[in-house]
Amino acid sequence: MLKAIAAEGYLTPTPIQAQAIPPVLAGRDLCGIAQTGTGKTAAFALPILQRLAAARERAAPRTCRALVLSPTRELASQIADSFRTYGTGTPLSTAVVFGGVSIGRQRGQLAHGVDILVATPGRLLDLIDSRSLALSSVQILVLDEADRMLDLGFIHALKRIVKLLPRPRQTLLFSATMPRAIALLAEDYLDDPVKVVIAPAATTAERIDQGVVFVPSERKRDLLVTMLRDPAFARVLVFTRTKHGADRVVRHLATSGVEAAAIHGNKSQPQRERALAGFRDGRARVLVATDVASRGIDVEGVSHVINFELPNVPEDYVHRIGRTARAGAHGIAIALCSGEERPLLRDIEKLTRSSLRPIAAPAAFARTGPVESPDERAPRRDGHQSATGRGRELPRHPSGQAVGGEARGKEAVPTGTLPAFLRRPATGKRDRGGRRPYGRHGAAVSSKGAR
Repeated sequence: MLKAIAAEGYLTPTPIQAQAIPPVLAGRDLCGIAQTGTGKTAAFALPILQRLAAARERAAPRTCRALVLSPTRELASQIADSFRTYGTGTPLSTAVVFGGVSIGRQRGQLAHGVDILVATPGRLLDLIDSRSLALSSVQILVLDEADRMLDLGFIHALKRIVKLLPRPRQTLLFSATMPRAIALLAEDYLDDPVKVVIAPAATTAERIDQGVVFVPSERKRDLLVTMLRDPAFARVLVFTRTKHGADRVVRHLATSGVEAAAIHGNKSQPQRERALAGFRDGRARVLVATDVASRGIDVEGVSHVINFELPNVPEDYVHRIGRTARAGAHGIAIALCSGEERPLLRDIEKLTRSSLRPIAAPAAFARTGPVESPDERAPRRDGHQSATGRGRELPRHPSGQAVGGEARGKEAVPTGTLPAFLRRPATGKRDRGGRRPYGRHGAAVSSKGAR
């Protein structure tokens, strides 16, 4: 395992790893609260691999020794890949099961038993109901992204699964947030747990520059095209609220000569995997996604995250922009905010305890038609417009470039294409000793990183 870790270039653990690995190795239950992108996978994968390898047991047919539950297919695949990477050279076997693909092959994988099983709750219950899997031999249970599992409605599936697990067992729960529902879950499932809290739930990455462009909804797609024609937008994640909205954005980009792929719940698993693979290897530099991709999708070198539509749940904004500024890199997040979305923007700023920096639309875009100014207000509840109205052409900076005026006391940044702070490419870095830590995440992190 040390050779596998060294081969990945890891030398220094991230905070969640440094605090979680010792108690997990000691067999303690653990509740870990940390944002996505902090190296949580290695925090549980490494000690689990060591504990299972030291026991020198074999899994019985149709059983597993460690069970990791994940809210999404993509995250499940990613976790399984991490176990295989870190477990290279050990005799331990890993399997991953999720919906959207044939269940027959998955039954075959489980027939002889596996040491580590990574699963989504729905497919796991399918396999249990068909008597292809029993949970009677599970020694370690991991609930990863527990808050997301509750958001997706998996609470009843979780309760059913936990009833099938033996006691005693070791249980590890990881979550980005700690709402009351998660606290109750931890109280029910964990026995005298060690609690590790790395960052407040609303903390956004320090290495992410965040800006907001105020623009009418009907002009967002044209603005997006203008932005993506800038070569500084090297690898871009674009988030929409709906699946159909994501498809419409992809079609509009295609007609404008910008190649993009979409990933959302209506896509089949092979389609989702192809879209992600194309984004990872650079065949598509733009991936348009719904919140199915806001957690757990770990793609190196994402230079920009664009919130084409602001999320209804402000916490989702934090998870979305966490897809950039990984591997110690600099990240950029841009929100496109229409008048109707001003309340959502206020909710995000209240949660993160910071204001997004208002920026003006690129000058080339501003000259083609009206855009909103940051000092405009959302339409009043009685349906009347504010005194400033909507659709005003942006005022001009002395340089002749369009600027956005005032917003909450902040002056909008004048632009040529986009301001320099929104165009910097992502770059990795090492810590002061030139060492690479475990994982892509933390104050100083590696260019490879805990998946």
